[in-house]
Amino acid sequence: MGNEEKKGKAAEPEVKVEIPAVKDQGAGAEQSFKIPEILPVLPIRDVVIFPFMIIPLYVGRENSIAAVNESLSKDRMIFLATQRVPAEESVEPEQLFSIGTAGTIMRMLRLPDERLKILVQGLSRARTKEYLQKTPFFQAKVEVLPEPAAKPMSVETEALMRNAKENMEKMMQMGRMISPDLFMVLESLQEPGRFSDLVAANIGLSVDNGQKLLEILDPIERLKKLNEILAKEMELLEIQNRIQTQAKEEMGKTQREYFLREQLRAIQKELGDVDEKAQEVAEFRDKIEKSKMPKEIEEEAYKQLKKLESMHPDAVEASWVRGYLEWLVELPWSRSTKDNLDIKRAKKILDEDHYDLEKVKERILEYLSVRKLHAHMKGPILCFLGPPGVGKTSLGQSIARAMGRKFIRMSLGGIRDEAEIRGHRRTYVGA
Repeated sequence: MGNEEKKGKAAEPEVKVEIPAVKDQGAGAEQSFKIPEILPVLPIRDVVIFPFMIIPLYVGRENSIAAVNESLSKDRMIFLATQRVPAEESVEPEQLFSIGTAGTIMRMLRLPDERLKILVQGLSRARTKEYLQKTPFFQAKVEVLPEPAAKPMSVETEALMRNAKENMEKMMQMGRMISPDLFMVLESLQEPGRFSDLVAANIGLSVDNGQKLLEILDPIERLKKLNEILAKEMELLEIQNRIQTQAKEEMGKTQREYFLREQLRAIQKELGDVDEKAQEVAEFRDKIEKSKMPKEIEEEAYKQLKKLESMHPDAVEASWVRGYLEWLVELPWSRSTKDNLDIKRAKKILDEDHYDLEKVKERILEYLSVRKLHAHMKGPILCFLGPPGVGKTSLGQSIARAMGRKFIRMSLGGIRDEAEIRGHRRTYVGA
C-alpha cells in the first residue's frame, strides 16, 4: 500500500479519530492560525492542494503515515508537497516540488488495511527552505508565502473573473462535473487570488497546470494564467464532444442499417423470397475459403466481399467488384504440380522427341541439373531462337513432359498492347 490519492471508496473504519475543524475562512476573514517554521512533509501523488481547499487523502506509505502521526501529536500542521513524477512509489526530497501548501489535518480515519484516510485543509502557500530529516518521515524548514495585499478591483480584473465564471458554466454544460454551489460562492468573492485558488481547486486540473498556478504569487497574474488554462480546457472539451457526437451518429447509422437489413431479411423469409444478394455473398465466401489464398490476398478478398455486400446489386461499381472477386477465386492459388527432375528420364524423352540438337538438349539438361541441386532457385528463362519448324515449341513440350508439368502455348504474334497479357485495371469495361 502506498497511495496518497483523492479518489476511491474507503472501507469501514476500525478506529475513528475526530479533530475539530479549522474555523471557516470567509472571503474577508482574518487568518487565525499560526504556521510553525518546521513541519512534517506529506508527499502527494496526483493532485495539487491550494490554500483553503478541503480534500480527503488516502495515506499508505510508511514515511507518510509517520508524518501524519507526527502532525497529529503536535499542532495538526503539515506541509503538502506534490511529487514531480506521480508514479514513483518511493521519493526523495529532490523529487518533490519546492512550493506547496501548508495545511492542517481536520479528521483522520484508520482503515482495516492499515492505511489512513485524512481530511486536510490548505492554509497558505509555502516553500521548503531545507529538509532537516528523511527518516522516519520527511521534515522540512518552510517559509510561508503570504498573499500580496489586495488592490482595488479594476475593470480588467472584473472582466477576467467574469470570463472565468462563464467558461466554467460552459464546461459544466458540456459535461464537466462542477458543483452548482460553487458559483454562489464565487459571486461573493472579490479577491482575484482567492477566486483563482477556488476555481483551480474545483475543476480537476492536471498536476502541471495546478503547480504552475500554485507557484504564481501575484493574484492578477494567477487569474490571467487561470483564464489561459480554462480556454484550453474549453477547446479540448469542444473537440471531445465533437468526436463523441460523430461517433454516436456513425454508430446510430450503422445500427439503423443493420436493423433495417434484418427486418428486410425477416420479411423475405416470411414471403418465401430468396435473397439473391445474400446467396451470392455466401457463395463467394465459400469459394474464398476453399481457394486457400495467401493470407494478404484473402484479407483483400474479404474486404472486397464486404464492400459488395453493402452495395446495391445494380450499382456500376458492384459489377466491377463482382468481376474482381470472380477472377480472384478462379485463380489456382493452391494447385501446383510436383517437378520430376530425373535427368536420365529427361535425356531419354528429349532424344525420343528430337533428333540431333545436341547443344540445345545439353543446355536443357544443365538447367534441370541446377534446379535439382537448388530446389528453390529462381533460374533464368530459357529462350529458343530460330526460324519456324526447327523445334522450338516441341522442345518446350518435351521439357514439360519430362518434368511432369502442363504445357500451355501463348502466341504473341500480333500483340501490340501489354495489357493483353498483363490485363486491364478492373474498372475497365470488359476487363
